[in-house]
Amino acid sequence: MAAGSSTEDYPQEIDEQLTCFDSSVTSIKTMLDKLMSMSKNDLLEKLDPLDQAKLDLMSAYTLNSLFWMYLVTQGVNPREHGIKQELERIRTYMNRVKEITDKKKAARLDKGAASRFLRNALYDPEDKDSAKKAASKKAANTPSDSPHSKRPKLN
Repeated sequence: MAAGSSTEDYPQEIDEQLTCFDSSVTSIKTMLDKLMSMSKNDLLEKLDPLDQAKLDLMSAYTLNSLFWMYLVTQGVNPREHGIKQELERIRTYMNRVKEITDKKKAARLDKGAASRFLRNALYDPEDKDSAKKAASKKAANTPSDSPHSKRPKLN
């Protein structure tokens, strides 16, 4: 705010809004100073492609939003200006990036773990014992016709 201005010239509500606006502009300036202190190549090297896209979209949206505010301060209706379409275009790309991010975070089904879980959840010890008995009876009743037996038969 100007050093020589007094709050008697305008209502208190406007003073609160101007103070809030001033603090917002100061925080934007601080963030932009941090962003501008690094070269873009150095910054992009540290980021993966998805984060690079997010950074580019955020930068474009921020600049276009600031231009929107500039148009308002100059008395131009930004809704009738091409900036509105540009902001909508950037928002669609931001939504695409958000969908990609959500797909990465989505839970994936581990089929092996799911089958083990179901097999163990449906486990019935009586069925297992009866299956073992049936298998052993079947093995005992069927003669071994294989030509290569493991043990020679002794008569």
